[in-house]
Amino acid sequence: MRLAGKVACVTGGGRGIGRAVALALAGEGADVGVTARTVAEIETVAGEIRARGRRAVAVPCDVRDPQAVARMIDSMVAALGRLDILINNAGGGAERNPVVDSDPDRWVRGIEVNLLGPYFVSRAAIPHLVRAGGGKIINIGSGLGRLPRAGSSCYCSAKAGLWMLTRCLAMEVWKDGIEVNEVAPGPVWTRLTADVFDPVKPPLAPSERVKQPEECVPIILFLAAHPPGGPTGQSFSLARRPL
Repeated sequence: MRLAGKVACVTGGGRGIGRAVALALAGEGADVGVTARTVAEIETVAGEIRARGRRAVAVPCDVRDPQAVARMIDSMVAALGRLDILINNAGGGAERNPVVDSDPDRWVRGIEVNLLGPYFVSRAAIPHLVRAGGGKIINIGSGLGRLPRAGSSCYCSAKAGLWMLTRCLAMEVWKDGIEVNEVAPGPVWTRLTADVFDPVKPPLAPSERVKQPEECVPIILFLAAHPPGGPTGQSFSLARRPL
């Protein structure tokens, strides 16, 4: 129960990595707010958390909307009393065509959800983390934020921006006791990646493999539960290849 007395917010918490992390945080004693656009999914996760004996609140939100994000964070804090841990997990939906063939609206939406979303949520959460005496922000990034790939300009650009946002934000808030880090999970089998990864054939490199969402949990818990004064502005990768 390393997180007893703590409150966490998980974006994209209705399925995949977000769901696995939300349940794991509750298993370590945290109360958890889960948010995503699909109400039924986050309500189900919140129910699973309550079944584990922790408090939970499900607040639907599109992280691309800064006003909705501010209301979501305020609602979670009002319900759970404080905020100590933020997991910026919401992502996906990026344009997967070469630039010349891409849809500008889809390209922009990919930047919004993968980069502007974490910015909006972090901006709204930081005052509450400060009032709690410090905390953790963990951004779910990607090795493709460092590795150019044809047909993935939107996702690569957004995750590259998230990597730099992590580093800049860490420099701004360390004095408030807030540590900001990035986790790059590598290939993970989720509903969003089912048409991208073959669960059997190694992707990206012969040494690589496709992981299940639960395999991302230990490193995220390590950062969430680390005593104050630990790493900040760092990237932790679960990839089985050089980035």
